Amino acid sequence: MLDVCLLGSGGMMPLPYRWLTSLMTRFNGSNLLIDCGEGTQIAIKEKGWSFKPIDTICFTHYHGDHISGLPGLLLTMGNAERTEPLTLIGPKGLERVVNALRVIAPELPFPIIFKEIQGPEQVFEQKGYKITAFRVNHNVTCYGYTIEIERAGKFDVERAKTAGIPMKFWSRLQKGEVIEAEGGTYYPEDVLGPARKGIKLTYCTDTRPAEVIAKQAEGADLFICEGMYGEPEKAAKAVEYKHMTFEEAARLAKKAKPEQMWLTHYSPSLVRPEEYIDRIRKIYPAIYPGKDGKTIELDFRDE
Repeated sequence: MLDVCLLGSGGMMPLPYRWLTSLMTRFNGSNLLIDCGEGTQIAIKEKGWSFKPIDTICFTHYHGDHISGLPGLLLTMGNAERTEPLTLIGPKGLERVVNALRVIAPELPFPIIFKEIQGPEQVFEQKGYKITAFRVNHNVTCYGYTIEIERAGKFDVERAKTAGIPMKFWSRLQKGEVIEAEGGTYYPEDVLGPARKGIKLTYCTDTRPAEVIAKQAEGADLFICEGMYGEPEKAAKAVEYKHMTFEEAARLAKKAKPEQMWLTHYSPSLVRPEEYIDRIRKIYPAIYPGKDGKTIELDFRDE
């Protein structure tokens, strides 16, 4: 099961009723954060979730509304006597940008591991997460992320017995481990059926529509996508500043066919995004307005 919380849904500046866009997920005791703008710590506290299990923070890009909350979060982690390493993933320049922000958080009791994204797409494996970073179309280098929890096939007891595999190795094989023993080498594919459907979440903000976004979000359980402007008359502004309108996001969803889409990263001038939802549901029905603290549990399903 993957717990997903949209901590904040605002773009550009925090508002009294809307924190800056940030996403947090929880899986198997490990927490992952995408972006960390001003107010992210408060949003986590309001949700009642913990800073301590955050193992990985992914950054879409380095505009202030997506990273300015990082120094404070690092200090909070340090004050909580964290010693476990923290992995940061982001576009080229990650270490330089973070070290500049750390001028106000210079001493931390834990190491930071930097992983800069190379090229238009790169896959990272982190604490049971498969993270695919993919480049989108903003006015600076910017990436979206697809997070997947893969699921192995069902364990076939009869095949294991027929192959003479000792029972003490079964659970390890089920977890994907290759086992070398006196009786031979045992492989997971010897006892597992075909891979089953896992969990898939795609997240992107600060971009114009792009085919790669629809491709990444194809068949996702949840697609969280920028909807900077709900007002149709702001389409030209979206083009100028390389953002998206609700309608453009809906058309991506129509191509990708996710189970559901949440819109996020609203312009400060967009006070009531829900007023524009009915119109775009004519394009794709399963669209919902994101809001601070909106949460869902994504679970494995058998086909």
